[in-house]
Amino acid sequence: MPPTELSPLLKALYRHWNAHTIPTKGNLYSEEIFRDNKLFERIDWFIKERMNIWNKKTNEEKPPLTEDPVMSAYKFCNIFRELDRQTIVFHSLLNPLRDDFPIWLLNMFYCRMVARPETIEYTGLLSFDIRHNEDVYERLMGSPRPRYGTPYVFPISTIQRGPNPTRELFIARHLPKVMQEVAKEIKSWKGLSVYDGVKKILPIFKYELRFHWTEILIDTAYQFPEFIDLFARFPTGPGAIPTLNRINPTKDPSILAVDLSRLDIDARLRYEGKVVRLSAENWEGIACEFRKYTNLSNGTGRRRLYKNGNFPPPQTNTLF
Repeated sequence: MPPTELSPLLKALYRHWNAHTIPTKGNLYSEEIFRDNKLFERIDWFIKERMNIWNKKTNEEKPPLTEDPVMSAYKFCNIFRELDRQTIVFHSLLNPLRDDFPIWLLNMFYCRMVARPETIEYTGLLSFDIRHNEDVYERLMGSPRPRYGTPYVFPISTIQRGPNPTRELFIARHLPKVMQEVAKEIKSWKGLSVYDGVKKILPIFKYELRFHWTEILIDTAYQFPEFIDLFARFPTGPGAIPTLNRINPTKDPSILAVDLSRLDIDARLRYEGKVVRLSAENWEGIACEFRKYTNLSNGTGRRRLYKNGNFPPPQTNTLF
């Protein structure tokens, strides 16, 4: 598979590409990290084959896009989260707001919490104006069902004892109330890790939405890499830990992801001819998807069948 140069759209969509094409200092070798060289070879193959499938889909080639029966039949996330269709939709929608970081952050959290572009299109975006947000609340309550997507599960028990005990009230009232202070905290960072950033935000945010804030800080790093370093220590979810433990059970998984980002692995993606490196964030996702691939290959795990289909973009990018 030849390397793929990013499209002009993707180059303009995110502002972190330069930071992710700088060669790492002190590259590690696979033998220094992996206890099993065959496992390294298998994961290296998985990365390249998944990118090969993405490249064929991008070029509108017809299935089958791979000879591997598992990857041909079941859904897998992209190696680079930046290439996910919903991520592209939300960043495209919010890019006109990038010069106003607090309002961008407010609405990125809103988009990820709803996880359904059709709903965001129906309701419009949030602002720091109370009356406007009450209108958004009314539209949200009247939006067609299903109202929320499934990628990010919201633990409703987290907010039920608070002053805004429903998702809709939490969105329209708590998020605008707290987000300017959170944005001020993030703007004080200089290349902080997501691992440490989540710890700093939760006391300000006042709700234990650790997973959601991990996702939002990833999005923030795509647009504001001066605040957050995705090659630094990264939180590892339960889906990634089995693979990371197989790679090296003696290391903290959040630190192992950083070591993996120092491997000289070419995922065949280019920005202005330069190799786009796999960050610690990318490796956490790879570990999760490889676990899914391993389980499905063994006849276990959740079977999410792959289906072709177009993802409708939002029709508005305005606040009002």
